[in-house]
Amino acid sequence: MRRTVGTFLAAGAVLITSACSGTANPDKGGSTSIAYQLTDRTPAASGGLDSFTWSIFAEPTSIDYAYSFDYPPNQILSNVCESLLRWNPDLTTSPNLATSYSNPTPTTWVYKIRPHVRFHDGTSLTAKDVVASLRRHLTPSVGSAWVNSFRNVKSVSQSGALEVTVKLKKPDSTFNQAMAASPGTVESAATLAKEGKNYGSPKSGVNCTGPFSFRSWTPGQSLVLKKFDGYWNPKLKAKAGQVKFVFLSDATTRVNAFQSGEVDGGWMVPADSYGQLRSSQAGKLYFGRNTTVADEVVSNLEGPLGDAQVRKALLMAIDRKGIVKAGAGGVGEVADSLVTDNLWKNAPAATRKALAKDLPRYPYDPAKAKELAKKAGVRGQRVVIATSPLDSQTKIITQAVAQAAKAIGLDPKIDTLSAEKYSTLFTDPAARHDIDLFLTFWYTSITDPMDMYTSLTTGAVTNYGNWSNKDFDKAVDKAVGTYEPAGHAEASAKAQGIALRELPWLPLYTQPVSVFLGNRITGVQPSIAYLYYPWAAEIGAKG
Repeated sequence: MRRTVGTFLAAGAVLITSACSGTANPDKGGSTSIAYQLTDRTPAASGGLDSFTWSIFAEPTSIDYAYSFDYPPNQILSNVCESLLRWNPDLTTSPNLATSYSNPTPTTWVYKIRPHVRFHDGTSLTAKDVVASLRRHLTPSVGSAWVNSFRNVKSVSQSGALEVTVKLKKPDSTFNQAMAASPGTVESAATLAKEGKNYGSPKSGVNCTGPFSFRSWTPGQSLVLKKFDGYWNPKLKAKAGQVKFVFLSDATTRVNAFQSGEVDGGWMVPADSYGQLRSSQAGKLYFGRNTTVADEVVSNLEGPLGDAQVRKALLMAIDRKGIVKAGAGGVGEVADSLVTDNLWKNAPAATRKALAKDLPRYPYDPAKAKELAKKAGVRGQRVVIATSPLDSQTKIITQAVAQAAKAIGLDPKIDTLSAEKYSTLFTDPAARHDIDLFLTFWYTSITDPMDMYTSLTTGAVTNYGNWSNKDFDKAVDKAVGTYEPAGHAEASAKAQGIALRELPWLPLYTQPVSVFLGNRITGVQPSIAYLYYPWAAEIGAKG
């Protein structure tokens, strides 16, 4: 479970555009997207920096990797802690704290641990640390947010001085990929034992192996990282001596801080400021790869939205192009899927071609939508749409969905919740009682559609509406259990087709990752991988 609370709170980091290699297909009739270009890498730094400041839209509740499943903690932790593998900005995976891995049997993964790596306290990384770190996700009392990634894990054990073996209950093609994200994070076993429940708190911080170490955390204000001189990877040694993350929850305040130079940069730029920051003299706005889709979650299948025809009608009545234009600053595309196209990059070309041809699509057609809803006999029935007063984009989306519901004859009611209460929709089934729809911006943490579709299987904690389809579950199980690329992609495509015909969630649109860099700094690689990749280490002085 991840990409939920902060995914919604951020309300504005999603994927690609018609000006580049699109990741979703726009409705017929022309695009409302504003032309823009994705940037793989900003200009290289000309030298080091003493320090730089970075805005972050919310303060983390913890930087414990077991609970870090969202934008605020992950963009910090990615520079401090490291995983067995690394998810790179181009969405490929490579060795990291594990120099290599093997899959000698379908239910066995063996990891060779990198020698001569030190934690920030100077102690050496061992296989024991890896075992302790991974086993936390299997410990019920820990309550890891990443337990789904370990759903098929039978055991984690040390099998050599620098070797760890993971035994699975059944083949799982997503497990090894997850070792490049938070599930594969490695912390000192001694630190975990010493800090206990205080681990990851403002008082204790963390003790990992990344290019920066934890320095201080002033609750309500900021968190500071310092360069770790003993870092093992010369290619990613930090160029700055210190990074200060400043918690700025108000979008206008963040933009003003960019303009004044109070902060040097920040991810997830408010969409309504794109135009302003594009012409800013204080720095430059960049866009990059993303794996996020904005969706309306159908959380009540007992009401009128329990009928798939009504869900289709509602989606066809939503002016998604209008949402992109008014809510996302015109930067984005209507989404035809719950995942972005770049998640299929490892699929055979024939599968990708078939997907493009066979993908169910729901173009904006209010008249047809109204006819579908009329046949379903739901006129006048109430639907409750949850929202929270966070930013203009969220408000625009909610109003557009409500207007669409009304247009097909439903009786929409907008239920405005506090940010804190809204977040419980993702964690507490009771909080979703009497709520029919709520918004999420859902990103994947691996380059695989199954990272999304396993979330919708029967009984999954992230299946918020308790949707269930036996054929879908079978397709997901087959995809997860198949390592061979063509077979995996074929089963994944079947699962996707079922989900898009049934629409347990309604895909709205995608837009790119956004980042603003002030005039002092450069070097970052704009990509959703910043949640796991040490992006701050590459930032240095602008020449």
